[in-house]
Amino acid sequence: MNDVHDMSLANNKYYTLVVVLIIYWLATFISLKGMSWVGKVAKIGGMVGTIIPAALLIILGIIYLATGGQSNMDFHSSFFPDFTNFDNVVLAASIFLFYAGMEMGGIHVKDVENPSKNYPKAVFIGALITVLIFVLGTFALGVIIPAKDINLTQSLLVGFDNYFRYIHASWLSPIIAIALAFGVLAGVLTWVAGPSKGIFAVGKAGYMPPFFQKTNKLGVQKNILFVQGIAVTVLSLLFVVMPSVQSFYQILSQLTVILYLIMYLLMFSGAIALRYKMKKLNRPFRIGKSGNGLMWFIGGLGFCGSLLAFILSFIPPSQISTGSNTVWFSVLIIGALIVVVAPFIIYASKKPSWVDPNSNFEPFHWEVQPQAVTAGVTANSANAARPASASTSSASPVSSATARPASTPTSGPASAGSTTSGSTPTSNPAPSGGNTAANNGSPDSGIKDAGAPKS
Repeated sequence: MNDVHDMSLANNKYYTLVVVLIIYWLATFISLKGMSWVGKVAKIGGMVGTIIPAALLIILGIIYLATGGQSNMDFHSSFFPDFTNFDNVVLAASIFLFYAGMEMGGIHVKDVENPSKNYPKAVFIGALITVLIFVLGTFALGVIIPAKDINLTQSLLVGFDNYFRYIHASWLSPIIAIALAFGVLAGVLTWVAGPSKGIFAVGKAGYMPPFFQKTNKLGVQKNILFVQGIAVTVLSLLFVVMPSVQSFYQILSQLTVILYLIMYLLMFSGAIALRYKMKKLNRPFRIGKSGNGLMWFIGGLGFCGSLLAFILSFIPPSQISTGSNTVWFSVLIIGALIVVVAPFIIYASKKPSWVDPNSNFEPFHWEVQPQAVTAGVTANSANAARPASASTSSASPVSSATARPASTPTSGPASAGSTTSGSTPTSNPAPSGGNTAANNGSPDSGIKDAGAPKS
């Protein structure tokens, strides 16, 4: 490998811009082929481009130290970073991105056997594996690369290249580079296809205009993917105004962290609030066997940590040249505002005509309750008006309903549209209040059954 040429190419903003756009749009076009393609590429790419390289890097680091290689890290210094140095704390905020996505496992709680025991176990095992991979991988790179040469965008390839030179296998460098590129494609593909599928499902329920509900012949959300690609292309143009590839990488990482942390702040506060708003909800997994003390502790700890990292994410790190502070703050603040405000604007503008009749999306609990109340009021109004019509029918010639003896119980709930004379009591009187949805064919019962949120 030609180090000088490689370094100059990696620092070339326009070359990086072209590569980023090629990989992203390639991932978009693969997504248009359907989830079967996405699953195959993501599965192979995750193994070839992430798991195998991570294991190989750690093994190479162990071999290097075991065979007398000189470490570029000072293992005699403190294991913990110097938190009195504000610059270290600011850069550490981006570490939150490493653990992003772990909360997604919560949607599978109902599919887990004995979730109260096995789900926490799975979370802690997953967290431990994540920490080990990141910590040991970082140590492996720090051992082989001098601190002054560590770079956010190039260190992984440089580390592999140095290890391969050490074991006299430099020919492996291009192979591992291709594998890592395939892993990047798989990672991007997951992010391109997954969230857009969720937006599509929500859109069909009436929360997005019909434009975003358009699909191709394979049923893939084509317009959402194209709009998503255009947004990424516009963001990629920041390469032109940022001083370096590293600074561009850092500002996009910080923007991603900020958006994630907004969601985490809502998630932690929402978990606490729902303990009081939905006390009797059947929860497959519950933090704390009784009471809300443990929920307050864990939720509060997560909220405070997320809030601290959120504030620090706006501060430019001194270790990396980020260029103009105006550009830095403008990108982060405007980017965050657009992503946060846009859903409120769309929600306020939604129309009944946006709903796809084939949507199976469960309504939110705050929407189910007004529907149930409205249906109940309609049923009560209908029942209140029934005596008048019943008395009219009693004055008319005897019908099959009035011919039935008073002591004869009805064989079951009356079907929709049938009437029972008000002057003829039955042995199964309706409940007080007139709310007889089941007996009168009111749509209230259907709404309660079909619209109730899943526990």
